[in-house]
Amino acid sequence: MSILLFLIIILCFIVGIGILNERIFHLQSDIALIFFTLIVSLVLLGLRYLFPTEEIISFTDGLGDFGFEEYLMDGVLCFMLFAGAGKVNMGKFRQNLRPICLLALLTTVLSSFAYGGAFYLIARLFNIPMDIWMCILLGCVVSPTDPIAATGILNKIGLSKNVCSVIENESLFNDGTGVTLFIFVRSIIIKSGDGNFFVLMFKEIFGAVAVALIVSFLLFRLMKLTRDPVRYILISLLDVSVVYVVCEHLGFSGVIASVVCGMYFSYCLDRMERRVAVTDPKEFYKDFWEILESILNAVLFVMIGLLVLDIKISSYATIIIPAGLIILILSRALGVFISTVLTGRRIPGNYNMREFVTLMTWSALKGGLSLALAISTAEYLSEVVYDIFITVTYVTIFFTVLVQGLTVGRVYLALEKHKAERQLKKKDGIKA
Repeated sequence: MSILLFLIIILCFIVGIGILNERIFHLQSDIALIFFTLIVSLVLLGLRYLFPTEEIISFTDGLGDFGFEEYLMDGVLCFMLFAGAGKVNMGKFRQNLRPICLLALLTTVLSSFAYGGAFYLIARLFNIPMDIWMCILLGCVVSPTDPIAATGILNKIGLSKNVCSVIENESLFNDGTGVTLFIFVRSIIIKSGDGNFFVLMFKEIFGAVAVALIVSFLLFRLMKLTRDPVRYILISLLDVSVVYVVCEHLGFSGVIASVVCGMYFSYCLDRMERRVAVTDPKEFYKDFWEILESILNAVLFVMIGLLVLDIKISSYATIIIPAGLIILILSRALGVFISTVLTGRRIPGNYNMREFVTLMTWSALKGGLSLALAISTAEYLSEVVYDIFITVTYVTIFFTVLVQGLTVGRVYLALEKHKAERQLKKKDGIKA
């Protein structure tokens, strides 16, 4: 299937589902895309099963096997992260820096190991051919929350700016931790000896930050030489592209580097606008990145839905799917709980421990990065284990996006009501 034909099909999905959802269903747009694309994909699988003609088989194979990992990891990921990071509220970020760092670093590591340990027990119980390190690697795949899902869905459902800031910023940074841990555990499995985890983490994070700041500083100097908003856009595209490629080549985290680039450009542009009366009167720069983010998000969610055409369900599905979802929620809750304990009394949003752990557990959506990591394991895992990885990861993404994504707004409102009642009782107790 040609790239142009594939693009036409993707656009038909985006436009058709978008109009149908706007007129009838009124779901959040990104959730609608992934949900209805999945339904169409299942219908196509049914047609392929009932009418296994060469044309139908060729068409479905072309849709399902269109290089998802390459498209995301080697193509659009850096731009999506840059766009998301560009909307970070620096004041809220500084205010919640400690919980964000703990959630992005400690929670991700704890959740990955807790998930792996619990999944290993399930594997031993049901004779699933996975050792402890394979189980931990699976934990590294499904534990990090996805910045694209978070910025694309959660900020559209009515969460407060303070809470949304914590969730989005954690999602933007914890993928770096997850990918680093993934690389470390992978090196143990394939015995490549990539070194100590903490050394690897230091290299991934600080190397990425250093490259991002140096390149962004130099390229932003060019922006000061022009007043053309189109050149602002081109320079920002050049910045994040160069930084991502350099970091990936040097073994640093391109994910974290892209986030740093987005935050740096947003901060510097804001400062420049305060000093200069008019820099971008029609807001071309801001509108470009918002539109690009929306388009790339839509394409990504449609591609995730279409990937069901290329996925082989594991023979252990009846065991690993329910077990994986339960372990996912429990391991996430454990990681958030420990990080919250270390945060101290200043829990974001004035929540108590139980309220905050509940919200951060249920708002932890997974997305394309987890799926790309799972797909990359095909090179060194057996077919049976690879099928387990893909099945668990795919179901995890759909559960978190569809079930948690559709209900997290209600959970948030229930927690806000509980918080208000708790604070009212506390006031009444003080007065008494």
